[in-house]
Amino acid sequence: MLIDDNPKIKSITPAQITKVFYPYVIAKTEAGSYVNINLSDKERQDPLFWESIRNIAKAKLWVPIGERFHQLLSYDWTYAAE
Repeated sequence: MLIDDNPKIKSITPAQITKVFYPYVIAKTEAGSYVNINLSDKERQDPLFWESIRNIAKAKLWVPIGERFHQLLSYDWTYAAE
């Protein structure tokens, strides 16, 4: 089965982090829309999170975000495909 055919994947959207400025993270989805990433209190207060998210934005990596709540996911598409 292709990953794209898995119904669990439908709630995950690939996105690129485009702007990082405390306390906001903006991402552009694969469909071209911009979303504000909802961050937890722990993420907002974690300096390592901010350093990491800036590095991800600089590298222009695609990250999985939850389509409904626009949150960064701690797992990727392969986990959801299992």
